[in-house]
Amino acid sequence: MSIRPGKDEYYLNIAREVCRRGTCLRRQYGAVIVNDDQIVSTGYAGAPRGVANCVDLGRCLREDLAVPAGQRYELCRSVHAEMNAVIHASRAQTLGATLYLAGIEVKTNQPTVNPEPCLLCRRVIINAGIKLVVVQPRGRDIAHLNPEDWITEENQAARQGLAAPATARVQVGGGQGGGS
Repeated sequence: MSIRPGKDEYYLNIAREVCRRGTCLRRQYGAVIVNDDQIVSTGYAGAPRGVANCVDLGRCLREDLAVPAGQRYELCRSVHAEMNAVIHASRAQTLGATLYLAGIEVKTNQPTVNPEPCLLCRRVIINAGIKLVVVQPRGRDIAHLNPEDWITEENQAARQGLAAPATARVQVGGGQGGGS
């Protein structure tokens, strides 16, 4: 008899399956938004509707230019999984919800080392009213991230005259760390 997974493991497993639909050649991400123990939305990283995906083109501009992970997102064709999941739900469905996020490194088929949302996705999550983000970094236990902490970090950075918190790993002249 198999052991029944806990809720976090269950929804993270669904997010891992959703990420398999991703079209990024570097990392595939999947997000599942759950409210009152019901899935209200899913999303994966991929180009906007009607726009050619990297997987279809057979190339990634960021890869071609050797752009490090977490930088120069404006060169990426994809909309992040978290953003897509929020886009596909109403705010009434996301208020107080939990977002489960999973990522896979395409080249190795291994879970991502740090599947935390990037700065822009954090801001989308905050505005959607999502109260908890659940991730499982490679080789580590499931982690619970509180968007209220991100609000505090954003406000502290603003008081210091910074564009974003250092914890978001923003690079000067580039994008932010975490996501795709």
